[in-house]
Formats: sequence, structure tokens, C-alpha cells
Amino acid sequence: MRSLNRKVVALLKKKRIKLAIAESCTGGMLSSAITSISGSSKVFNMGLVTYSNMSKNLLLKIPKQIIKKHGAVSSQCCSYMVNNLSKIAKANITISITGIAGPNGGTKSKPVGLVYIGLKKKNRIKIHKYLFKKMDRSKIQKKTVKKALELILEILK
Repeated sequence: MRSLNRKVVALLKKKRIKLAIAESCTGGMLSSAITSISGSSKVFNMGLVTYSNMSKNLLLKIPKQIIKKHGAVSSQCCSYMVNNLSKIAKANITISITGIAGPNGGTKSKPVGLVYIGLKKKNRIKIHKYLFKKMDRSKIQKKTVKKALELILEILK
């Protein structure tokens, strides 16, 4: 993962692109991966850890009825997170992460390891759904951050 975040920061710098992140289940790990690279202040605008439903509503203006109807771990919530972050972050690329890292909190329809990663560049939003099976909390979080970095690299190329 160390080289992935270096590549992301280098490419963001080269292309003069600003990045902003809204994270839930990763608790700031993606922001940390980016800011651990020297010079990232030139490309990293903000990182929000919107872990609770209240913070998703207050900071990212996600309507309570969206969370009530679809849940915080849903493509709808992820889409609102990435879109509304782009309105406040003044960044070229925004990314959002929401999921269930476990070991508790999973259900039959939303098992532990279910993660949504949203990416927005210009007016295009793409929501990616992943299911990281048979992993502990830490592995799910690390795998999610790795996947997010790969998606950022993809969108930059």
C-alpha cells in the first residue's frame, strides 16, 4: 500500500488535481495514507470521518430519510456522501467510503465486509460495491483503503 499512496500523491501533484475524502468504516485510514506522503498538502484538501449517521447528516447533508430508507451502508448513502463532499471541498476528485468492517453489525442482506466506495470527478459519479469475505476488521479496512487508492489511480490515468 505504501507505494500506491506515493503513486497517487505523485500523480495528483503532476496533474495539479485536488482530492477530498469522506470516510466512515475506514475511520480516516485513507486520509492518513495520503497525508503520510510528504508534499501531500499540495493536493489534499480535506478528509472527513463521518462515522455516525448524525455526522453524515450534519456535515455531508445526507437526508435522514435516505439513511432511514436505505441505511448508512448503501449505494445511495455513498452517492450522497461523495456528491455533497464535492460541494464543500473545492476538490477535483472526491471519494467516499461506507461499509461494515465488523466483527459485529452485519446482517444477511448487509454482511460484514460489505463496502461501498464512491468516486466523483467533474460531474461523473461511480459507486463501487465490494464484499470482503472472511476477513477481520483490520483487514477489511486495509483492503478498502488499498481498493480506494487503486480506484483513484485508475481515474487519474
